Amino acid sequence: MLLLPSAADGQGTAVTHSLISASTLCQVEPVGRWFEAFVKRRNRNASASFQELEDKKELSEESEDEELQLEEFPMLKTLDPKDWKNQDHYAVLGLGHVRYKATQRQIKAAHKAMVLKHHPDKRKAAGEPIKEGDNDYFTCITKAYEMLSDPVKRRAFNSVDPTFDNSVPSKSEAKDNFFEVFSPVFERNSRWSNRKNVPKLGDMNSSFEDVDAFYSFWYNFDSWREFSYLDEEEKEKAECRDERRWIEKQNRATRAQRKKEEMNRIRTLVDNAYSCDPRIKKFKEEEKAKKEAEKKAKAEAKRKEQEAKEKQRQAELEAARLAKEKEEEEVRQQALLAKKEKDIQKKAIKKERQKLRNSCKIEEINEQIRKEKEEAEARMRQASKNAEKSTGRGGNGSKNWSEDDLQLLIKAVNLFPAGTNSRWEVIANYMNIHSSSGVKRTAKDVISKAKSLQKLDPHQKDDINKKAFDKFKKEHGVVPQADNATPSERFEGPYTDFTPWTTEEQKLLEQALKTYPVNTPERWEKIAEAVPGRTKKDCMKRYKELVEMVKAKKAAQEQVLNASRAKK
Repeated sequence: MLLLPSAADGQGTAVTHSLISASTLCQVEPVGRWFEAFVKRRNRNASASFQELEDKKELSEESEDEELQLEEFPMLKTLDPKDWKNQDHYAVLGLGHVRYKATQRQIKAAHKAMVLKHHPDKRKAAGEPIKEGDNDYFTCITKAYEMLSDPVKRRAFNSVDPTFDNSVPSKSEAKDNFFEVFSPVFERNSRWSNRKNVPKLGDMNSSFEDVDAFYSFWYNFDSWREFSYLDEEEKEKAECRDERRWIEKQNRATRAQRKKEEMNRIRTLVDNAYSCDPRIKKFKEEEKAKKEAEKKAKAEAKRKEQEAKEKQRQAELEAARLAKEKEEEEVRQQALLAKKEKDIQKKAIKKERQKLRNSCKIEEINEQIRKEKEEAEARMRQASKNAEKSTGRGGNGSKNWSEDDLQLLIKAVNLFPAGTNSRWEVIANYMNIHSSSGVKRTAKDVISKAKSLQKLDPHQKDDINKKAFDKFKKEHGVVPQADNATPSERFEGPYTDFTPWTTEEQKLLEQALKTYPVNTPERWEKIAEAVPGRTKKDCMKRYKELVEMVKAKKAAQEQVLNASRAKK
């Protein structure tokens, strides 16, 4: 909206409406200085506003050139043109106070001013004596402009600027005032960096990221400083190609050595600063404290985890203990119930037995038992007589056979079965060793007695075995019980120690002895479990009997063999 100024007093305002045509799009190409600005913006990928800033910068530089004040070099007229390499070119042009910060415009303006003032023609017109040729000090001004106007030569001279301080502060210098000592050193050495935006040293409040970025930059410092200006030989003065190559080789080696020394100097500077930096010490202490805190937190978490596991384990153990106690209590209750039932049954049996005793005639029972004993004794006497007769018919009636000898003979016949080498001699020898009667038996005596025993009546054999059993009980202190005695409360069944071993039980025992060798823990308990109906004591007793039998068998066989060898 366009606001027009109000009309003066006495005058009217006229508004004219004109017809405005529709806008059209057309392409316009810049020409002249506008075209030059357009090309610059396109090459730099900059906008028009950026170009305006560039123009302002150029105008500011031109204004600085106009305001530039040159410093007169007092030693200018005493300079030797032949020793131009050792002169300060900035001081010769009056730019000693600006030095490497001087722009090309300033260098050009300074050279122009020096020429106008020190040109030989000007001085000659003023009546000043002039040296002929290149011996005049004006040659130094020309040489200085030649070095500083060329960017390559100027960089070479800036690299060996005689006013630059190459010193590196020691660790002791920065002990108390680190930032005041190292800040200006890093500031002046940052001029050699190829990268712009060199990070600052900062202060005590700088963050870890800023400090880390600073030292990373300087430890990977990329320097453009080179030392070609200090070449002792100039290849342009060489007379041939080989000499020029030799000069180039010598110059490259010297430059590389100086570059290496420069990088070592920078590295020493950074190392000294890093070792003295109080922020690094602070960060290390913080890192250490952080690690200690993490370590403590880990240890605390681990301790809590172990405590939780221990609590869980204790809870599981407590639950298992309670369950076991509950189970044991149930077993105990069942055992008590079973005992009560057993007591009730025992009492009932006792009552029944008492009733039976009262109802039966004890005298009649005793009389019957006495008659049975007398009949058994008669049978035993008849069996003894028959045995003596059969022995007399065998041709050796002088040697009587006692009941012990008969039992020993039966045991030897079972111990040395058919198939044993020199069986009857072995049996005779066995009896002679173990007999208590002192009568020596021969193989013929043993054979004839064994045959006579085979012809005996089975009842007579039973009587012989019964007598042997009664004798065994007397020898081992077994007290016979009365027929009318009541069974004890502890053992109601038969006494298992004298139950004979069957063939099947013997096989199971032998197999268990092979399965569980001597070094097996709880061997006899496992062997007893393998033989049904037998206890640990029964198995051990049977094993000892078998061992004694085997030893006796071997001893008898060895005596027979020794006797046969002696006869031969």
